[in-house]
Amino acid sequence: MDNGLIPRRYAKALYKFALEHGSTQAVYDEMKEVIGAFESSPRLQKTLANPFVSEADKASLLKAAAGEKVENDYLGFIRMLLEMHREEYMHLIALAYRDLYRKENKISQVRITTAAELPEAEMAKLRAMVEKAFPGTKLEYSYRVDPELIGGFVIDVDDARMDASISNEIEQLRLTLITK
Repeated sequence: MDNGLIPRRYAKALYKFALEHGSTQAVYDEMKEVIGAFESSPRLQKTLANPFVSEADKASLLKAAAGEKVENDYLGFIRMLLEMHREEYMHLIALAYRDLYRKENKISQVRITTAAELPEAEMAKLRAMVEKAFPGTKLEYSYRVDPELIGGFVIDVDDARMDASISNEIEQLRLTLITK
């Protein structure tokens, strides 16, 4: 994902700083919370870019976005962003930091999409299948339900995809019929 030059530079600087302080994991967890806050509240980006919102209010918003327990490294980073007037890049910085952390720690992102909510036993089977296909890889899972799949599931591991959905089978059948 290309997040832009400025966010990547800030993310790299934050990662290096956190590495020196042994807090890369804590900052990573905070960045995941920040990403979630931006995704669940699209107005957050507009608020941070608004010049009429005070720095203190922006700092409070960014602190709240990181969750309940916030480390001093993150708080210092917020202060620096506000001093440099770069707070509007926070979402992109968080995305860049997350990607950098995953790359440095060899973590693959697994996205499982199903047509309907599955029982935990079925989800465990899907996770076991992924772990067997990617031995020795650290995996982070996210789940989503998409009724448009009609049935089955789609598993994305970074850039690899396994599509065992009914909608994919229908599309493959349609393409086969068109070419004959």
